[in-house]
Amino acid sequence: MDARAKASAGEGAQAEDQSKTVSHAKDACLRLLARRPRSRAELEQRLARRGFDADVVNAALDRLAECGLIDDAEFAEMLTRSRHTFSGRGRRAIAVELRQKGISDHDAARALAQISTDDERARATELVRRKLRSNFDRRTDTDRLAQRLVGMLARRGFGQGLAVGIVKAELAAAGAELEEMPTEISDE
Repeated sequence: MDARAKASAGEGAQAEDQSKTVSHAKDACLRLLARRPRSRAELEQRLARRGFDADVVNAALDRLAECGLIDDAEFAEMLTRSRHTFSGRGRRAIAVELRQKGISDHDAARALAQISTDDERARATELVRRKLRSNFDRRTDTDRLAQRLVGMLARRGFGQGLAVGIVKAELAAAGAELEEMPTEISDE
């Protein structure tokens, strides 16, 4: 076998090795995606942790994106809908989670735009009402209860102004008399 044939055979083996590795990376991605949808950045991190080369990771992710299996904009919209509807999260908390998952600011803004101010207000009101149904006792210190409710909404990503307004209205509707509405959010 001459030198050219050996070089050609070696290059062919390297190309086969690389495609096999890309194939392994794609398989790993498909297993991860079978469990739950993921962003491109999440998949990239997971593959890097498993020791895949950056070029191989990008090639595998590009192929999956071409097939429509990875779409950060769609993922952001799905996550936003899910977190708002089922987890009772406000825009702020969802924005933080999207950022942590590597979603671009543009895709995150588009996804968060699907939550209107009215939707956010309705969801926060529903959370406060549910909490009041389970914990409301007329003997409870209403100021302390108000602080806890405002804190709960703040931890879920709702703005303080919205939280204070809703808590005040819902406690009034429940017949509680507030001495003073909290202006600071406590972490109780």
